[in-house]
Amino acid sequence: MAVFLGLPLVIYLVFVISPFVQAIYYSMTSWSGFDNNMPFVGLGNYVKLFNDDVFMISVRNSVTLAIFLPVITVILSLILATLVTIGGSSRGQIKGLRGAGFYRVVSFFPYVIPAVVIGIIWSQIFNPSNGLLNGILTGIGIDSAQDFAWLGDSRTAMIASMVVIVWGFVGFYMILFIAAIKGIPAETFEAARIDGAGRFRTAVNITIPLIRDNIQTAYVYMGILALDAFVYMSVLNSTGGPGNSTLVMSQKLFSTAFTKGQFGLACAMGVVLAAITLIFSALVFLVNRLTGGTEDVSE
Repeated sequence: MAVFLGLPLVIYLVFVISPFVQAIYYSMTSWSGFDNNMPFVGLGNYVKLFNDDVFMISVRNSVTLAIFLPVITVILSLILATLVTIGGSSRGQIKGLRGAGFYRVVSFFPYVIPAVVIGIIWSQIFNPSNGLLNGILTGIGIDSAQDFAWLGDSRTAMIASMVVIVWGFVGFYMILFIAAIKGIPAETFEAARIDGAGRFRTAVNITIPLIRDNIQTAYVYMGILALDAFVYMSVLNSTGGPGNSTLVMSQKLFSTAFTKGQFGLACAMGVVLAAITLIFSALVFLVNRLTGGTEDVSE
């Protein structure tokens, strides 16, 4: 028993805990990343970070993504999953919309495309001079969209970036929720139908409570991705967008380490990012518990 428990624990300590502890130590040095000279500066890097206006903007942008992306993605995924599983005819057998299999494939397709490719595709769609979006909008009479730079305007750059990320992940979480809904006995939905519950009431009072753990997992994972979002933001706006409106912490960390050669300061950014991620996850679990997430709703 000790062997089976000890070996995974050792692997976890070596490959997970040890690098994190090293990062904390490096964050208290002025290490350049390219030599063995690591002058100890204590909490100096953290003081410098929280006095850096650009870094604080990146924190704000990352937190904004963590607030909105999980909510939007999870809600859209739940709606789509409900439609393709139990959103069909209100008569006869419980089933999804006609052609549900096709919708599953089409919705999941963006997830299999590499993030870099997704970023490039949408960069072309948002292109102000010959992009598809402006072409459609001007074609239906919205002349103000002509030559409008969606990624080059601080008012729309963050919203456009969020649209891209949601598009890339909504299909994956839809499939996750479909699998969860399929695990609910059909008799449960039949009983709700007999009692006169409509689709909305069935989704709110039956489907969501019974797949709550899946929703919590999806929310946490999507939040972690939102706090990173390095690939998407780098491809869509490599410089952080107009006025740093789309700059996220991971972008700032990367440029600090590999462009400026300030690995100690970059490690401090990584520690702050890890702390925010842990706080986010803890808040999700806490809210889930306080709202009855641990109660048995299967009866």
